[in-house]
Amino acid sequence: MSEALAAARVEHLGDRVLGLVDRCGAFVLLAGQSVRSLWHRGFPWRATLEQIAAVGAQSTPIVAVTAFFTGMVLALQTAFALARFGAKPYVGSIVGLAIVRELGPVLAALMVAGRVGAGIASELGSMKVTEQVDAIRAMGADPVQKLVLPRVIASTLALPLLTIFSVVLGVLGGMLVADLQYSISPSFYLTTVTTSVEIGDFFAGVTKTLFFGWWIAMVGCWVGLNTEGGTAGVGRSTTRAVVVSSIGVLISDYFLTRLLMLLPGELLLGLILRRGS
Repeated sequence: MSEALAAARVEHLGDRVLGLVDRCGAFVLLAGQSVRSLWHRGFPWRATLEQIAAVGAQSTPIVAVTAFFTGMVLALQTAFALARFGAKPYVGSIVGLAIVRELGPVLAALMVAGRVGAGIASELGSMKVTEQVDAIRAMGADPVQKLVLPRVIASTLALPLLTIFSVVLGVLGGMLVADLQYSISPSFYLTTVTTSVEIGDFFAGVTKTLFFGWWIAMVGCWVGLNTEGGTAGVGRSTTRAVVVSSIGVLISDYFLTRLLMLLPGELLLGLILRRGS
């Protein structure tokens, strides 16, 4: 009996591993199809611009509120801790580096994952269960180019802009608390921020959001296009998209940070500017 139970558990584990490999392969294939669709005729410019407005402009309020109050809380806690060592006036240095390198990009990505990732999964999931995706394919159009590509491009381009906005508001939120709560003048606060935060720090934080934006949109599209089970399946897909995209942002943030530490931001910025010129 025990041997049969052990064999059943091993078989179940093997099925789960094979299922995971199959899903990863399907995700990679969808990502490859989205890249290839860039060179297909009839690029969806209008849909892409609409998605940029939906991802960027409509996500601005939640990103702004999150960044501003995160900066306030971070300044409050940092100044309280530094006061024990007589270093309270330099709260701007810590707040600036934390917001620019990590909190600004990651929190903006998580907010977008919760709002945009869920929206993409629910929208495409509804189209999948109502056979609208099959109708697009039956008319001779490419569902990847019509549905996936605009959302991926919009998320990849809009998230860095949202991150810049998030960084600015986070620093300003910290400045407000430093001034009102700890009587640190705004000019001195901004001076400590500008002297501590270098262009490489800023560029490293923004660079990560290019991958974050791509990942959030790709996960939402992949989950949505694989939705099954009617309206209940749409709900499950929405939840799955938020969870997978958020966990992916947090895990990839570590590895991207390590990579960018090996490659200074000034060097990477110079390479991009040289290539662009």
